[in-house]
Amino acid sequence: MNFLSAGQDQTECDREAIHLISAIQGFGALIAVNANWTITHRSANCSTVLGTGDAFEIGQPLDLNFTRNAMMALKAAFDQIVKEDSVERLFGLDLLGNGALFDCAIHPSGGKIIIEFEPHDTAAFQNHLAGVTPAIGGLSTAQSTDELCSMAAKVLRDLLGYDRVMIYRFRRDQSGEVIAEEKRDDLVSYLGLRYPKTDIPQQARRLFVRNRFRIIADTQAEAVPIEAAPDEQNAPLDLSMSVLRSLSPVHVQYMKNMGVRASLSIAIVRRSQLWGLISCHHDTPRTVPYSLRSIAEMLSHVFSMTLDRILIERTEKLRIRSQGLHDQMLRRLAEGISFVDDLEMFAGALGELIPHDGASVLIGEGYHSTGDCPDRDQFAALLPSLCSSPDSAVLAARSLSEHISEAAEFSDKVAGALILSISRSANDYLVLWRKPLTQTDYWAGNPAKAMIEGRDQLEPRTSFSAWAETVEGLSAEWSDDELMIANNLRATLMEIVLRMNDEVAIELKRAREQQDLLIAELNHRVRNILNLVRSLVSQSGKDAINIADFSENIDGRIAALAIAHDNITRQNWTPAPLHSLIESEIAAYVSSKKDRLTMVGDPVLIEPEAYTVLALVVHELVTNSVKYGSLCDDKGTIEVKVSRAINGDLLIDWIERGGPPVKPPTRQGFGTTIITRLIPHDLQGEAESDFKDSGLEAKFRVPARFIASQGEVDAPLNHQAAPEIGFKSKAKDGQLPEHVLLVEDNMIIAHDTEGSLREAGVKSVTLESTVGGALAAIEKREPDFAIVDFNLRTESSIKVAEELARRGVRFVIATGYSELGNEAEELGAEAIIRKPYGMDEIVRALKGELLGERAG
Repeated sequence: MNFLSAGQDQTECDREAIHLISAIQGFGALIAVNANWTITHRSANCSTVLGTGDAFEIGQPLDLNFTRNAMMALKAAFDQIVKEDSVERLFGLDLLGNGALFDCAIHPSGGKIIIEFEPHDTAAFQNHLAGVTPAIGGLSTAQSTDELCSMAAKVLRDLLGYDRVMIYRFRRDQSGEVIAEEKRDDLVSYLGLRYPKTDIPQQARRLFVRNRFRIIADTQAEAVPIEAAPDEQNAPLDLSMSVLRSLSPVHVQYMKNMGVRASLSIAIVRRSQLWGLISCHHDTPRTVPYSLRSIAEMLSHVFSMTLDRILIERTEKLRIRSQGLHDQMLRRLAEGISFVDDLEMFAGALGELIPHDGASVLIGEGYHSTGDCPDRDQFAALLPSLCSSPDSAVLAARSLSEHISEAAEFSDKVAGALILSISRSANDYLVLWRKPLTQTDYWAGNPAKAMIEGRDQLEPRTSFSAWAETVEGLSAEWSDDELMIANNLRATLMEIVLRMNDEVAIELKRAREQQDLLIAELNHRVRNILNLVRSLVSQSGKDAINIADFSENIDGRIAALAIAHDNITRQNWTPAPLHSLIESEIAAYVSSKKDRLTMVGDPVLIEPEAYTVLALVVHELVTNSVKYGSLCDDKGTIEVKVSRAINGDLLIDWIERGGPPVKPPTRQGFGTTIITRLIPHDLQGEAESDFKDSGLEAKFRVPARFIASQGEVDAPLNHQAAPEIGFKSKAKDGQLPEHVLLVEDNMIIAHDTEGSLREAGVKSVTLESTVGGALAAIEKREPDFAIVDFNLRTESSIKVAEELARRGVRFVIATGYSELGNEAEELGAEAIIRKPYGMDEIVRALKGELLGERAG
């Protein structure tokens, strides 16, 4: 927890339904169809954009207007969409058969299919493609955040031609700051200026995470209304993923006040969180071709990947320094010197990692301090509030008195506090203190004038000139890196405070050495994966025909790596089944054709170092089959034969039958290179491919050292259910529980699981994160079913399980650890579900279909 975490206070602008605006921008047109491809909505400018007169009547089948080839291309693109927020793109499509080309975007929305189109810029299209590789190469070489942001601003301004390109980063309080800028020489610089959080409303931030690209061609252009069938007029289209979505009146006024006529914004998302924005401004109308916008969006993904790499490397350096302090403290402990007895030395060493002005330690009844700190009585006055905090592991504040009123007594001496709970009882603390500072923040205009006085309505500001604000009584901000170090330090201090005996100390040393090895291995693997992804991006661009082809190749290959990674990490980086790899790829890529796969032979486990290699090969085989081979129609089949050679090598035969006649490729593309050369190069194996008239036949030999022994295989190829081991279900056939108790201490996991439960049909969900809260919830209303996380931070949920069992309530235990086995059965759980678990495991658990299984 962080006292500085920004609240979710909602203004009227935050509640504006910006995704339900029934209008679009006029540089393109929109048509929506139902599942039968019958027109239900159209923008009023459809005929004008397409030059067709009075066509495209609502209620007509779309194929009465578009050519057969255009319809086939649109339907094929839509069939490729596997995620709710995905958008497929087609460039240079002849919709009407008259030679006029259009760039199209297609995506699902609320049971409808939305098709947007705009004129294709034929002359510039190839020039756009030519700029991809140099831009990617430049961004991926950056070694610091500042270098990356400066480089990105320059690359994108050169590419897109806007008057100003800014990199805008969000702070913890949700305000933003311009950290890099490229602009026209005569424009006033915004570099270093801050913007209040109200400038980007909450729903706009959420929408940016889903749809990372937003273009506004002309703030003064008239919006084009969307016309709907009579029975659709009371339900506006959800345009969350739209390319052409029209503008919020508040945002239009905001841009006019800034003197901006056109803009383009690209979200920078890191680990599913909005890290910042790439913001482009122009003082005249500007419409960037769709192909060029797609390249810019692709560069934003490269930016995010490079940013992640830079931050991971920086965090690793800090972790190593933090580990040095950890080792130093343990050495002093081994010498019989407590960190409390040598607090001044400890605080000095810690100050190199987390700068502070004083340190206080409370252990039991003993209070010790060094530097600028409250005295014993002043600190004691804080304890009731600290002990009642909902999460007292690590707390951070720039002004502690804003959260604990008793801290006002010494706020003139120290204001900021980083508070570490260093015992399981949450009664022992280490606190680092920082003095109050007089600070000056420079804003783009007065942030206070963003609100209408007396109301919660946003009023666009009329001035964006630099405005200085002097702030007093706050300390320097505690950074994310400092909070990470504090969490690591807390673990170390808890070890010391618990006074480990010799046996525990030896075990801890072994565990720490193992952790160092695992972290080093993880760092090695992360770097290898980043290098592999970078190479895939580079090589895929060389043989791509167009942007859509390039995007499809990259998405598929990275998805194949993700599937392989999931399979080999479920059991702590251990061998994984070959059949799971093949079935996962088939299911992810062509789920409706899964029943056309036949696997013959004994099950085998593949070592992790070979698994990702086979994942890429299988992905390319499936992709080629879907495009050209036995899976491109409704008749063909694939047979995979698995056998072992005399020397133990694994032999894999891939046989396609029933599809159209195939021919050898006329050129050696990157996909073909993966199929024919990856196993020989990376694994020193063999690969052959034969393009017969009856279908592709490929043979692979994988050396025996990459194959786990047969005795390690836990499940046969056909996924037979694990035998029941004594758990008993009280689930009623065909009925879901009405009220479910979810005990989970991770907010994100809890939120996701709660959403899945409600999506599955559960009417009521109670969420608790502690043992005490869970027991109270059970007493208040007995659940029909429960999902219980076994480890809740520093406490076990055994008491919750025992109470549920005593009452005869069905429940499953969720855990990320592999060693939990018979204990779950003894507690009365129906089953164990392994993290990460998904919708399928949740539904099966609700229905009582996981009896005795270790799912996940």
